[in-house]
Amino acid sequence: MKKIFISFLSLMFVLSINITNTLADKLPKNIAWTAYGTTSSGYAQSVGIGQMLKKYYDVDLRIIPGKNDVSRMVPLKAGQAEICACGIASYFAQEGVYMFGEKKWGPMKLYNIFNNIGRNGQMLATAADANIKTMADLKGKRVTWVKGSPALNGNTAGFLAFGGLTWNDVKKVETSGWGASANAVINGQADATMGSTVGSIYNKLNASPRGLFFPPMPHSDNKSWTRALAAAPHFNKTKITNFIGSNDNKKSFEGNNYPYPIFVTLENTSSSLTYELTKAVMNNYDNFKDAGPGMDGYQLSNQNLNWVFPYHPGAVKLYKEKGVWTAKQDAHNKGLLKRQDVLANAWAKTLKENLSNDAFNSKWLKNRASALKAAGMAVPFN
Repeated sequence: MKKIFISFLSLMFVLSINITNTLADKLPKNIAWTAYGTTSSGYAQSVGIGQMLKKYYDVDLRIIPGKNDVSRMVPLKAGQAEICACGIASYFAQEGVYMFGEKKWGPMKLYNIFNNIGRNGQMLATAADANIKTMADLKGKRVTWVKGSPALNGNTAGFLAFGGLTWNDVKKVETSGWGASANAVINGQADATMGSTVGSIYNKLNASPRGLFFPPMPHSDNKSWTRALAAAPHFNKTKITNFIGSNDNKKSFEGNNYPYPIFVTLENTSSSLTYELTKAVMNNYDNFKDAGPGMDGYQLSNQNLNWVFPYHPGAVKLYKEKGVWTAKQDAHNKGLLKRQDVLANAWAKTLKENLSNDAFNSKWLKNRASALKAAGMAVPFN
């Protein structure tokens, strides 16, 4: 009888462990992440994913809108949000460049979990009545500059470079955020602004008297692409088939794209959260793919596991279960983690020098370049 009782207790102990592990692996009832403003495609897509999470997992998603790159990163850094549905500024934050090279920021150890890599593009949207048919036609035109948004401004520099131009060749129109930059074109205050080709606010521009046009970036124009990539290394040649407007009555055009939104988190985020959330998105793609604009790039087959961010251990676990994470991805991931360590050490070295802000920024870029070169790594944005 005693043996039976002990066996019963052992069985109950095992069952309790299994139940605890099962509960630990479930999604929390509340998740918060940051995104661009309410008129952006990234926000609309977040709403679509949130509806799926509520329907199938009873999870409430809190979306915190931010009008620029910095305002979306602050809640993540402060622990007020677990995830950022970010733009390419997250890459700049990881590298510690532009505004993220200031003392209060520095290179962030960001981890990818999944991305949207769709048929849309990240392009320069122009007012059709401005007659900007090529990037070279931007010369002398009014182009938006978004305060606190190195991603938008850096990308615009890439488009200008494609046309053989710089910011000195255009009239800079300063705006407070991405939505404001698009409205500046709609209201006649500017002629061009940068964004996703499926940004919902572009419906207003397309329907307005000004009209909408995306100047193409012909893939055969190697010289222009070389200039663009020197200014924006994350650019990628893409055949764009998902866009607002007719673009001269064409069903597709050649341009640029990279993942957007880019879902990043911090090192200390729960692996259970990143695993379960990645699994929920990968397994339920068909249940939310039509919930917002440009949501065709969330499926497993579209994930780029060899990009510029290391992946969070929880997401890696899911990709291994799906059979898409190989030794190649593992080696690439380790290299990116090593790069983050190199940047962190260079940052710590610079902080110890106790310099004033301007002197600090200059010294940081020098220390950053030296450390990356010594490690045999690329030195973009220097």
